[in-house]
Amino acid sequence: MLGFPAFTGHDEPGRQGHSDAATRASVESALHAAADFEAGEITVSISGSYLILEGFVRRRGDVERAIEIAEGVVGRGYVRGRLLRR
Repeated sequence: MLGFPAFTGHDEPGRQGHSDAATRASVESALHAAADFEAGEITVSISGSYLILEGFVRRRGDVERAIEIAEGVVGRGYVRGRLLRR
């Protein structure tokens, strides 16, 4: 060991070295671009290694669809959904 602290952020699976802001923007863009999905009431945040989706969806199946879209950006297993259906 050289005596330098390890920088582990670049190897974080799913994030691929992107900043939190860039990751959030990419997921938000993907959610809004989905033609079969309304993402107007979803907030995207990051906590540690996980992307968090919070807010409301309108139709049955939209929670799963939102998570699927987000996982397409950050990787499977790195998305936590806190979404409710109205």
